Amino acid sequence: MLGRFCGPRDVFALTQDRLRESLGVPRADVMVLFGGSILAGADVLAHAVREDVAHAYAIVGGAGHTTEALRRRVQTERPDITTAGRCEAEIFDRYLAAVYGLHADLLETASTNCGNNVTNLLALLKARDVPHDSLIICQDATMQRRMAAGLALHAPQVRVVNFAAYDAHIVERDGELAYAREPHGSWDIERYVSLLMGEIPRLHDTTEGYGPTGRGFIAHVDVPDEVLGAFETLRDEFGVRARVADPRFASRAGCR
Repeated sequence: MLGRFCGPRDVFALTQDRLRESLGVPRADVMVLFGGSILAGADVLAHAVREDVAHAYAIVGGAGHTTEALRRRVQTERPDITTAGRCEAEIFDRYLAAVYGLHADLLETASTNCGNNVTNLLALLKARDVPHDSLIICQDATMQRRMAAGLALHAPQVRVVNFAAYDAHIVERDGELAYAREPHGSWDIERYVSLLMGEIPRLHDTTEGYGPTGRGFIAHVDVPDEVLGAFETLRDEFGVRARVADPRFASRAGCR
């Protein structure tokens, strides 16, 4: 339940027919992959390019709390790709080139958190005079809803189609949490659940959250009671701890 809430997909598949149903047009202005994603996000972007679902494609991400894990994973899968010292956007673009023979049209390489992922993206699109009335956004499934809420705050006029990088299902096996089917490049299960648990207090619009009542990093998000209940169950029955924001990657626009 937490994964489904945090990682929405507004369309069943990234195809022109599905976008026509959602947006009224077969192609969005821009599709954006945010670099906090696992490698499944690169697979989604490559599929989207081949389906021709956007006029332009961007990858956003400097260095943040997920970067080192991405470097290690890509280095393991593709030793031919140099990842040391590279930012998320550069790593994903090199991975796309090596695996799919593709490159993004735009790279944003300075952002460090979900807040300036959004503001830097908008600044880049404006500086390059790229139309962006409609965006398809793809982020790690743990952070997809927060990314959309950031865009709703900073660019409420933009039509957004959410398509989280993966759709993970968690089951209980022998008293332990496990993936029903492991996504490509997935976090270990403890990390994944910790990331999900960290999102709920951030999304919940309280004085401690990231919404207007709290820190003002994102637009208001309604968190259903059943989601809050699932959060409390994981916390109380499984002793799962939420991820704490890393101050190294904080900014005025928001924190990871």
